[in-house]
Amino acid sequence: MGSGTPLGRLSGSAAVLLLLLLQGTQSVYIKYQGYQVQLESVKKLKVLEGQWVPSPRLQAQSPQPPVCHHPALPLDLQPICASQDAASILRALRTMDNDECELCVNIACTGC
Repeated sequence: MGSGTPLGRLSGSAAVLLLLLLQGTQSVYIKYQGYQVQLESVKKLKVLEGQWVPSPRLQAQSPQPPVCHHPALPLDLQPICASQDAASILRALRTMDNDECELCVNIACTGC
């Protein structure tokens, strides 16, 4: 009976689902000053900075950028926060154009 059977349609649907899952597992990475972070983490960084303001006491006590203390900071950004250059590195990551990374135009972006 071939592909017109429900089993044939099911296997075709499974192939499409598998393809979508495989595409979803590929990540675009940004490499900058020895650090490699996912583009999705940089997008989340921008969101976290826009929605969270730490206490003035915490800001005064820590040389790290305030976002480094956010509990939802992505794991791949946390090593950057341990760096003395954390503020400038995070600033540079934020300014990288997401469209350029998603299209792999920016040389710092890999994994397309």
